Amino acid sequence: MTDDTTLRFVSAIHPYDSLPEEVLFRTASAFRRISVAEGGQIYRRGEMLDGLYLIEDGEVEVVDATDTPISVLHMGNSFGERGLARDGIAPTSARALSATQLLLLPAGEFRRLMEEHDLFRRFFDRRPSAPVQRASLETQKVAALMVPTPVTIGPAATLSEAAALMRDRNVSCLCVLDGDSLTGILTTGDITERAVAEGLPGDTPVSRIMTADPLTLPATSLGSDVLHMMLERGIGHVPVTEGGALAGIVTQTDLTRFQAVSSAGLIGEIARAPDAEAIARVTANIPRVLAQLVAAGNRHEVVTRLITDIADAATRRLLTLAEAELGAPPVAYLWLACGSQGRQEQTGVSDQDNCLFLHDDVTEADMAYFDALAAFVSTGLDTAGYYFCPGEMMATTPRWRQPVRVWREYFAGWIDRPDPMAQMLASVMFDLRPIGGDESLFTGLQAETLARSAANSIFVRHMSANALKHTPPLSLLRGFATIRSGEHKSELDLKMNGVVPVVDLARIYALKGRLAPVNTRARLEEAIAGGVVSDSGGRDLLAAYDLIAGLRLDHQAREVRDGKKPDNFMAPSSLSAFRRSHLRDAFVAVRTMQSAIGSGQGALS
Repeated sequence: MTDDTTLRFVSAIHPYDSLPEEVLFRTASAFRRISVAEGGQIYRRGEMLDGLYLIEDGEVEVVDATDTPISVLHMGNSFGERGLARDGIAPTSARALSATQLLLLPAGEFRRLMEEHDLFRRFFDRRPSAPVQRASLETQKVAALMVPTPVTIGPAATLSEAAALMRDRNVSCLCVLDGDSLTGILTTGDITERAVAEGLPGDTPVSRIMTADPLTLPATSLGSDVLHMMLERGIGHVPVTEGGALAGIVTQTDLTRFQAVSSAGLIGEIARAPDAEAIARVTANIPRVLAQLVAAGNRHEVVTRLITDIADAATRRLLTLAEAELGAPPVAYLWLACGSQGRQEQTGVSDQDNCLFLHDDVTEADMAYFDALAAFVSTGLDTAGYYFCPGEMMATTPRWRQPVRVWREYFAGWIDRPDPMAQMLASVMFDLRPIGGDESLFTGLQAETLARSAANSIFVRHMSANALKHTPPLSLLRGFATIRSGEHKSELDLKMNGVVPVVDLARIYALKGRLAPVNTRARLEEAIAGGVVSDSGGRDLLAAYDLIAGLRLDHQAREVRDGKKPDNFMAPSSLSAFRRSHLRDAFVAVRTMQSAIGSGQGALS
């Protein structure tokens, strides 16, 4: 028999509120109420879970394998789903911090709901979703196509004022607003046909020339809606409204630009660029490409790979231009990228991290050539928007422009004497990837370094400890530990406290398993396949990484669409309760795997 109190409570909690009425009634009937005294143990890590727990009243603390608290849950929070979704065994422990009332949904009913109800499954399932194909213009959302800040003017403004505004802002149309209401649109065509052709004076009011009550589309429309309206009505500008207010405008130029601007198109232009300034004009389109790729539903690793390909192309073009100016190199060389470019994980915010490997036959006299080459390429990259590394991890620094024999000594020294500086340098240089030149200069050294590092347990332990310096922003009391002061107060740093902790863990797994990939996701996949990390823990971490990295790109794409410079700082309040819950769970998964590394287990069993 259904408890009315349970039914009322559950029906107000997501995702139960999405269930059909008869299913909600059945689910509420299946719950069992459990009382736990303050300090009481709900379950321990490694125990078989009885079902999914939902907190009706009180507080619950979840701890990892080392008994380190990783979260405090309150009324309305669920826990235990990660274990149920795998083998039914609890990966963490849970205890009551106060007298607590719990509702327990039996494991069988939980799995039934996961199988039968898509929204319920999406809420609790942490596995990565299937890859999404790139959307075409016709299926693209208007919100991703439009200019979000159209230039506006009042109906009483004069023709001369309107023409001057269009000239100064380099636009082909103005939205005419009477207060907050869109009353018309004024295009260059209107000025030509209705003003110039009729010889109207410059003080003619805009209201007399504009197209009144223009056709509009909501932000939820598709590119096909814009195309069809333009073709059917013979117009080239469509205002976009949201809730009755002007939200943006789509023009024929926007549609053409969407089709023309792609990573492949930019790379083609870069390959023909005559100098760094021309490359910079091309790379200025990267934010738009990023926003389009994200809006099209591409996974984060696809977006960052395509964005990084542009940086690679710019680097190789600059190397070619450098050789054209300086002449043929005296000995073989290899330009390598490290950091996010090395891992093929660049987003809309990137500086440059690079180095030069030189053939061992290089002489002191030859070094002047490579000094000039490094300066030419690094300065060109800075011009193109890949700013100089604040830590000077660049080929322009003599230390990072050396013969292979010296690089071999570097890596051997870092591994044999792992002091803090060595750990920092190794963390950067273990993400090296060849970009241009003779790749044979690096191939043997990479295999040798992986073997040497994996065999040195002391080095791996030091690197593991170093990897724990960046932690997920979890707070026991508030859910998220946001930045406390400054420009980004009350925001999360999705890079340093979100993506970087996973990058660091993946690097440790690569060292332990002698794994060749440099890309973070590829490292995690190989670590799981090779048994370097447990299947359950590794897949939780992979899913967490997908969510955090995807959310970071969503945030950057939204900033681009809003006309802002993309960054890595996001306010949790900007997310729905659904997405906040998932982000928090992702941070918990990362923290759990960090604890496993810190305790010497290396994996979550």
